[in-house]
This record gives sequence, C-alpha cells and structure tokens, in this order.
Amino acid sequence: MALPDNFLWGGATAANQTEGGALAGGRGLANIDMMPCGPDRKKVAAGTMEMLEWQKNYYYPAKEAIDMYNHYMEDIQLFAEMGFKVYRMSLSWSRIFPDGDDEQPNEEGLAFYEAIFKELRKHGIEPLVTIAHFDVPLNLIKNYGSWRNRRLIDLYARYARTVLTRYKGLVNYWLTINEINILLHQPFVGGGIVFQDGENHEEVKYQAAHHQLVASALATQIAHEIDPKNQVGCMLAGGNNYPYTCRPEDYQEAINRDREGYFFIDVQARGKYPSYALKRFERENLNIVMTEEDLDILASATVDFVSFSYYSSRTVSAHPEDYEHTTGNIFGTIKNPHLPSTEWGWQIDPLGLRNSLNQMYDRYQKPLFIVENGLGAVDIPDNEGFIDDEYRIDYIRQHIQAFKDAVEIDGIELWGYTTWGCVDLIAASTGQMSKRYGFIYVDRDDEGNGTLARTKKKSFYWYQQVIASNGEDLSSRNLPIPVKTAVE
Repeated sequence: MALPDNFLWGGATAANQTEGGALAGGRGLANIDMMPCGPDRKKVAAGTMEMLEWQKNYYYPAKEAIDMYNHYMEDIQLFAEMGFKVYRMSLSWSRIFPDGDDEQPNEEGLAFYEAIFKELRKHGIEPLVTIAHFDVPLNLIKNYGSWRNRRLIDLYARYARTVLTRYKGLVNYWLTINEINILLHQPFVGGGIVFQDGENHEEVKYQAAHHQLVASALATQIAHEIDPKNQVGCMLAGGNNYPYTCRPEDYQEAINRDREGYFFIDVQARGKYPSYALKRFERENLNIVMTEEDLDILASATVDFVSFSYYSSRTVSAHPEDYEHTTGNIFGTIKNPHLPSTEWGWQIDPLGLRNSLNQMYDRYQKPLFIVENGLGAVDIPDNEGFIDDEYRIDYIRQHIQAFKDAVEIDGIELWGYTTWGCVDLIAASTGQMSKRYGFIYVDRDDEGNGTLARTKKKSFYWYQQVIASNGEDLSSRNLPIPVKTAVE
C-alpha cells in the first residue's frame, strides 16, 4: 500500500504573515496588523494589553511582511516548479470587507484573490483556502467587541457567502477558521478579543468560541448550497498530550488537555457539544448563551474533513511545578527527556504525528488533511548565498515517513500534506523573520530590512523530488542542485 496517486502535496501560508500591503487596494486594518515585535507581543496576543492603533517605537511586521501582495506571481511560479498539487492560503477578511460590516465588498480585494486563484489554476495547483486565519477586521473589534458579540456570526456568514459565490469553480477546498482552539490560548490572535476589567475570561472565550462554531457551520452550509463540489474542513492546532508519568492523575490531565482542542472539532465534525464541555460550563458557572437555532445549525452542517497543524507533541502532569518546561506552537509543555528540540524549544516528535492521525481518525472517521507542519530555524546563507538546510529536510522527512506509516500500516484516510511556510514568512508566535520555515529564502530581517529577493534552498530541490516520487524517494543524497541557484 502506498499514498494514493491523487495525494495533495503542497505548502501553506497565511495572508497576515505573507501579504503585506496593509493599506493597499482598499484594504482595512485587522487585529494581526496590531501585533508588534518585541516583549509586548505576547500581552497583546493574550488580549490583556490593548493595542488597536499603530504606536510609535513599535515595529509591526505584518504591515509589509514578505510583500506577497506584489510578488505572488513569482512565488506561485516557484511553487509550480516544486511540483505543488495544492497551495493552502488564506484570505484577508479586511481586504474583502475593509470594516467587516460594509454594505458592499471591496471589488479590488475580490479581484486580487481571483487573479491568484487563476494563476494557481494555470499551473495546475489546487487552492485550499482558509476563510479566516487569525484575522478580524479592526472595526469589528473596536465597535462590536469582536467574536464576543453575536453580530459577528452574520457578518462572517455574509463574508463567507461573498467569497464562496465569487470563487465558485476556482476553489473547491475550504477551511472555515484556522486553528480554532488558539482562541483559548491567544484570544486576540484567535478572535480579536481584548478583555475588559472585571470580565470572566473563560466565559468570554467560550462565548466567542460558540459564535465561531455557529459561524463555521453556517459557512459550511453555504458552501454546500453554492457548489455541491465544495469540500469544507475545520482546522485544529494539533498535537497530543502525553502524561509525564504513569500516575493515573497524569493520564487524566493528558485526557483533559486533549479535550481542550478536541472540544471544537467534536462540535464541527459531530454536530453537537460534547457532554464533558457542557458539564464544565455547568460546573464552573460559565453562562454560554446558545439558542435552539444555533444547535440546529451545528447539527445540520458538519464538516467534510478534519485538518490540523502538527509541529510537536506536549507532555503534561497533574504536578507541573515539579518539572522543567518548554514551549511548542504557543502551548506550554513539560520538557520530554526522550525528544530533541528546535532552536525555539519546540520538541521534535514524528511518531507523535502518526499517533495524532490515528487518534483523530478513530474519533471522527472523516478524511484528514495535514495543513501545517515544518521546522522553524535560523538559516545562514553560505558565501554563495546558498542555504544547505539538511536539518529541515531531516525534520520533514521523518514526519512524511510517520504519516506514510499512518496511511500504509494503520489505514487512515489522508488527503494531503502542506508544509508550513513554504516560502519564508513572519512567524506568528514571535513576529520574527529569522525563524524561517521555507523552501524559499526571502531576503528580509527582523527589522524589516532586505531586498525581498527569493532564492531556493537545498530543501526546495528535495521537496521537488519528494513530490515527483509521491513520497517514495525521501533521500537527499543526489539532488540536482544547480551550481548558481542562489544567485539566479
């Protein structure tokens, strides 16, 4: 058994980390535009420090990012050269509806994405489009309180209907909301939430989550109405939790932590709130307002497939204070002594990917799609400007082998794999450019300096070979690397 011939190989980015053009083409500002580099980024992300205007003495990397707004033709050409079958990208909500509640969409924004989709199609690349990827128009935060306000359900549904109608026939694969569980960990990033004095933070987060879940279901319903060919997925920031010891209370803690993320997908894939979530609301006196109509919508519009990001597993204990800690994709974790770590402390666990695939397939019995996976690392060009990123190749090779095992040995249904940051972009967690993920190097530094020139890393040629062989050739020994590739 091998990967199916129609397996979707590709890469993934997000508008807010690549596009730039913050005020170009009629675009309005969004939450992510207000995320500064530096020590205050975490407080803004957590919704505990309000920053709804650009301020002096801060650098805001999303303003220009890697300027894909003006470089998308070049970037798509490079994706095509690698052999991409699919490109996962997101739309900027505020490029379509600059204030979020506009009466009419911004035609220049709609035309921009239409041109991208047509260019992808010209190269035989299937677009996989995230409707909202850490993206809320700033006006909706200032004047509505963002996703804590029920009004955003209708505004998001109108936005979804607009893009689903406009791009019918150009896009067949859709994701509703990126890493929807990040709302619980970085409320401003995941939902534009800025907490007010005296608010119950947990109640605000779960009320916002309910509104996002209903909006996601409406978008799924609308997508199926507009074009029955549409395939709609949900998206989880994945990675299972291991108990640090075999103590029963550590195992129970691992179950509880996994449920924090599964909660969202349980609703989106099964169509109803899981009993453990309802009991938690009751136990902690969280007053989450839900209507019968909401519950009917959730039940009638479940997703077609489940997608997720995977960078690392996590390790937990009922007594976390006893152990050394590290991080991984925003989540804190006890350091697992059996795993190596990246330069940013993210623990490398390819077998954890196979485990996650199996747990989700057992749980949902729906097709799966790995839509983010990759290694953030400092890449240093040699004297010729070339980057020999064998460390990235090794990371991705191990994870490809892990998901191949999940397909070939365990029998899970996996539609595709898109590596994160196929072209270098701004890191969501830190705002850095120096934390690079791409097969394509972008000349840009953490202060926004550089030519923005694109050059191919060693991993570019390796991934090209992987795709051409449908994952059968994972070796990096005899890659056809041109002598002057880095200075072309």
